[in-house]
Amino acid sequence: MNPELSASSIPRVNVLGVGISDVNMGTALMAVEEAADTPGLLGYVTVTGVHGVIESQADAGLQRIHNGSYLSVPDGIPMVWMGWMQGHGTMEQVCGPEFMPALLERGLGAKRRHFLWGGGDGVVEKLSTELLARHPELMIVGTETPPFRPLTESEELDLVARIRELKPHFFWVGLSTPKQERFMSGFLARHADQLRFENQGMLLFGVGAAFDFQAGLVKEAPRWIRGSGFEWLFRMAMDPKRLWRRYLRNNPRFLAGSFAQLSGLREYPLDGLPEADQLK
Repeated sequence: MNPELSASSIPRVNVLGVGISDVNMGTALMAVEEAADTPGLLGYVTVTGVHGVIESQADAGLQRIHNGSYLSVPDGIPMVWMGWMQGHGTMEQVCGPEFMPALLERGLGAKRRHFLWGGGDGVVEKLSTELLARHPELMIVGTETPPFRPLTESEELDLVARIRELKPHFFWVGLSTPKQERFMSGFLARHADQLRFENQGMLLFGVGAAFDFQAGLVKEAPRWIRGSGFEWLFRMAMDPKRLWRRYLRNNPRFLAGSFAQLSGLREYPLDGLPEADQLK
C-alpha cells in the first residue's frame, strides 16, 4: 500500500485475498464524508465485485491496489455473502449506481464539489445534465472525457492543474475495471504532493458503469433482482456480446476459490493490507 495515501480505519473481510470493507450504505457514506472534511486527506475508493476479485488473482499489483484503497466497498452481493460467512452480519451490498447518487444528494447542504471524469464520448456531459436536472444546486465543478489510451505526461499535468484549481471533494472515475483502479492508484501516487488541500480532503471513486446508469444510457436491474445473486444475469442479458465471456470465466472461478478459502483448503494472504486492518 502506498504510505502517502489514506486508508479508512474500517476493518476488512478477506475475499480471496482482496480486503473488502466491512460496511453498509450508511457506514460507507459516513466514512467518505468524514474523509472529505479531513484536511490533507487523499485516497481512492474501489467499488469491488466478483470481476475485480478474480482479476486480482492473476495480478498481484491489482490486488495491492484494492488493498491500498481508502475503502473497497462490496459492490457485488457475493462479497457480502463472504462477509456473512466470516461472521460479519452487518455488511451490506453498496453498489456504485446507488452509492453515487446517495453521496451526491447528501452533499448538497455541505456544498461538496464533484468532478466527473471518464465514460465514452458525450457521457459525462449527459450525466452532468441529468444530475443537475435532479438537483440544480449540485456543485459539478468539472467534466472531462479522457482519451481511450493512457494520459501523456502533459495531459496528466494538465489534469493535476485543473484539480488544484477546482478543488473537488470527490473525483468520480467512470472507466472499466481494472483500468480505473490502476489509473486512480498511479495518478495519486505520482502527484500526491500537489493534490493535498489544506482545508479539505479529496477522494477518487472508481464507479465504472455508474456513469452510464445515472446518465440513463444503460438500464439498471430492477430492485427486486438486486441482492438476489442473479443481477449478473440481467446485466448479461442487456449486453451479452461484452459480458458473457466475463461471467462464464469469473463466476465458476469465484465459487471454487470461495469454497477453497472457507473450507481451509487454501489460504489467500491480504497482500498490501496492514495487519491491523485484516479480518480472517
